[in-house]
Amino acid sequence: MGNLITLRDITKIYDLGSVKVPALNEVNLEISTGEFIAIMGASGSGKSTLMNIIGCLDNPTSGEYYLDGINVDKLNSDQLANIRNKKLGFVFQSFNLLARTSALENVELPLFYNLEINSSKRKQLAQVALEMVNLSDRLDHQPNQLSGGQQQRVAIARALVNKPILLLADEPTGNLDSKTTVEIMKVLQELNQSGRTIILVTHEHDISEYAKRVVELKDGKIIKDHAMKNRRAD
Repeated sequence: MGNLITLRDITKIYDLGSVKVPALNEVNLEISTGEFIAIMGASGSGKSTLMNIIGCLDNPTSGEYYLDGINVDKLNSDQLANIRNKKLGFVFQSFNLLARTSALENVELPLFYNLEINSSKRKQLAQVALEMVNLSDRLDHQPNQLSGGQQQRVAIARALVNKPILLLADEPTGNLDSKTTVEIMKVLQELNQSGRTIILVTHEHDISEYAKRVVELKDGKIIKDHAMKNRRAD
């Protein structure tokens, strides 16, 4: 398996006028296709900044970032938007679903940016994505008719509908109870077992135990990078 992601000496400094705040300090990281990685660290460790750079939502101050062989730091804003839409899927702590819109229509949303896909094809792709997260019986339900776990599964289906090469999950179980958390983490494990590359940001050790590899950050540096030998599989 080749490297899907290569980060070389990635540094990020936020310029707040009179103060410069370092968020990442010469981070080097390689991630292969098919991995399931948890990025861990306390608040202020740099994990969210690292996720934003990997997700093409932010640019490093210095260093090089290669995604699927593409030198990301050389791209303009339109090219970055194109990569986000076609190669990346995002899942967040807040589900970010449209309220008075069905699960199927919520999942269809990213496909509206692709003019080559007509409405019937959009519905078909959205239905397949919802089947992947075991929600084929909830296509017409609106968010207020779904449990928290079901809403997050809709959000995961929406992230998958464009068939991204990388799924980025930022504290995806932060708003869920423990039982539903297990349900969502099992969905992510199943997606990884089917070949999906997943990067998960979390500050909880029990969540990181579902991943195959854990990268720990402190003060903007990687302090530990290790395989998870005893993975959870509740």
